[in-house]
Amino acid sequence: METSFDTFYETEVPEDELIVSRADFSGKITYVNETFADISGYEPNELIGQPHNVIRHLDMPKSVFAGLWETIKNGDVWHGYVKNCRKDGGYYWVYARVSTVMKDGKPVEYKSVREPISRKKATEMQDLYDKLRSEEEGTTRVVLYIANDKLEAAKALEE
Repeated sequence: METSFDTFYETEVPEDELIVSRADFSGKITYVNETFADISGYEPNELIGQPHNVIRHLDMPKSVFAGLWETIKNGDVWHGYVKNCRKDGGYYWVYARVSTVMKDGKPVEYKSVREPISRKKATEMQDLYDKLRSEEEGTTRVVLYIANDKLEAAKALEE
């Protein structure tokens, strides 16, 4: 396994773009717009049929998504800040609104519309989510510096 630091690379969502997707009631993606594909680093056909959590970043507390599912299953609109993971391991921040799509008065799927957020808000949310993950899941995000020879030894053990 090759060690990579791609998770430190942020992709900024353009100010004039919206990321749109739809998912069935099990969370599988049924539609993505080109902006979603471009920002996430996937081709549209790589996303269709996949569970929406294919883009879930490890920094996101599980409680955020539990609240999202509870809200939309009740027919209400959920909104909040989300850090997503790109195909290449990088990430991007968005403000998301998730709602139920109705057809002939009946729910047929979920729609999510996401937009960019400010650097200040992303920093605020990262701090909050780090705190929530620590409290709820007992995990802490860290950056670690390690001597090159120890890193090479660890890589050799993986092989």
